[in-house]
Amino acid sequence: MPQTAIAILAHPDDAEFLCAGTLIRLHKEHGWAVHVASMTPGDCGSAEHSPDEIARIRRGEGAAAAAAVGATFHCVEERDLRVVYSEPALERVVRLINAVRPDVVFTHSPDDYHLDHEQTSKIVRAATFAAPIQNFLHGRHVHPPLEHIPHLFYCDPLEGKDAFGVPIVPAFRIDISGVMAEKGRMLDCHESQRAWLRKHHGVDNLVESMREWGATQGKAAGVAFAEGFRQHLGHSYPQNNVLAELLGKA
Repeated sequence: MPQTAIAILAHPDDAEFLCAGTLIRLHKEHGWAVHVASMTPGDCGSAEHSPDEIARIRRGEGAAAAAAVGATFHCVEERDLRVVYSEPALERVVRLINAVRPDVVFTHSPDDYHLDHEQTSKIVRAATFAAPIQNFLHGRHVHPPLEHIPHLFYCDPLEGKDAFGVPIVPAFRIDISGVMAEKGRMLDCHESQRAWLRKHHGVDNLVESMREWGATQGKAAGVAFAEGFRQHLGHSYPQNNVLAELLGKA
């Protein structure tokens, strides 16, 4: 069985900004199975379509983006601006983790600009701990519990800062210079977001902003483009940095 990585992030296109380059490298260079999961289908991300219609569109875009690099897309089916740490949300993420059986899990920084991101981070942190526990679902397992807690990595927050503008510096960076074209193709699949960003944020630079942030992290690491991460190293979590071991620190 190949080793497996999953990114569980709040919205469709978050993975393309934050960790897709690392996922691509794991898949291309080491044969890992890779998955991208969105907590929501992006149902608030339109000024033109109804929530159900834009959710349908964005699920399709997420699936197309993942397929473009040999990954599998999942949606947890929470709703935009309503992602909260709750028993139902935690159970859904535990079931997803037990179905995918990842060795490595990526999620949002615990501190970020968006509460959906921060709540997703908390839910995924709890789910990685709960996924190996037989009694957590009280015998209601669809898939067996994991054998052990997987590695957990936090991506950079958007723009590398918390809600107060305080920089959050990654513990290490992964060089993604060689896969930026694939990362850009993934983000290009999210066409509906260009219209939304024009309306809500007043910008139309989806791919350009992703490249600019990758270049900022790359400059800090002495490479063209990089992604930054911090590893969860609390009690009972794996302590070795498997990403650095496989891909090297930039």
